[in-house]
Amino acid sequence: MCTVMSDQTQAAPYSGLTPEVILGAIESVSLAATGSLLALNSYENRVYQVQLDDGQFVVAKFYRPGRWTNAAILEEHAFAMELAAQEIPVVAPMVFNDQSLHEYAGYRFCVYPRHGGRWPELDREENLEQLGRFIGRIHMVGRAKRFEHRLKLTVASYGQASLDYLLKANFVPQELMFNYQQAAQSLLDYIAMQFEAILPQTLRIYGDCHPGNILATPQGFHFVDLDDCCSGPAVQDLWMLLSGEAHEMTQQMRIILRGYQTFTEFDYSELALIESLRGLRLLHYSAWLARRWEDPAFPQHFPWFNTPRYWEDQLNTFREQLERCHAPSLDLKAFG
Repeated sequence: MCTVMSDQTQAAPYSGLTPEVILGAIESVSLAATGSLLALNSYENRVYQVQLDDGQFVVAKFYRPGRWTNAAILEEHAFAMELAAQEIPVVAPMVFNDQSLHEYAGYRFCVYPRHGGRWPELDREENLEQLGRFIGRIHMVGRAKRFEHRLKLTVASYGQASLDYLLKANFVPQELMFNYQQAAQSLLDYIAMQFEAILPQTLRIYGDCHPGNILATPQGFHFVDLDDCCSGPAVQDLWMLLSGEAHEMTQQMRIILRGYQTFTEFDYSELALIESLRGLRLLHYSAWLARRWEDPAFPQHFPWFNTPRYWEDQLNTFREQLERCHAPSLDLKAFG
């Protein structure tokens, strides 16, 4: 699905993305920019707020070279546009000359209208229910078609591939290697058994539905950045909105599902996968950092990664997560 990056591209993927190139890219789609740029918080891609001559602002997203094929990016854009066409508050890319994906000076990019906002207040019942309704609508649309080029969230793709990469690339210190591999593999083996027992239905999902990708304004919520949209179980888009103790998360999920099921059905057996999905995310995150470690931005912003203390803590985290997988994070009896 993804192309392979050369060592040079992986080590310095954005070395040529100068302000002149950014502005040239904006002008190449017939937008007149003032020259004012503001780098926004993004590590995987590079994202900039750009001021236009008419006083308006747009957001330009430059894709990490080699990560996605054009077909995968265009599926992301098509999904966003499909959702926006149903008046679901998802920020979709702008289209110029019938194209949403563009290339300039070797960089693929797209342009979005700027939408501000802040993180949602998830301690308010009405907010959780409203987010449940929006995610339910996203999944209602997501069930209508299938992705052909996007990643499928499985134990193999998110978990085993991540562990294999970390071990093969020699990130884990030799003195911790055996115990780390044993703890991680034990966790993955149990997660695999849970997935096989439940056999969750897969659909097109947001993929990375954490509060940082949801912006709140006085007019309501809107969802940004479908960069990680994929095929996966519905509960993947719900569990990252939960926090607190088991009884608190149970109540939060009840409220979310109350809104969610206004628009589409939900398979309650998937609730037993929450801790498994959390375990997959732990491994996937470590591998994501490792795969990007040659990018100078990553050691600068994640100095705690790839230290002996980090890998020792991860080993212990995997053991603790396996225990959590054995004990559901929610009171499943509360859902009937």
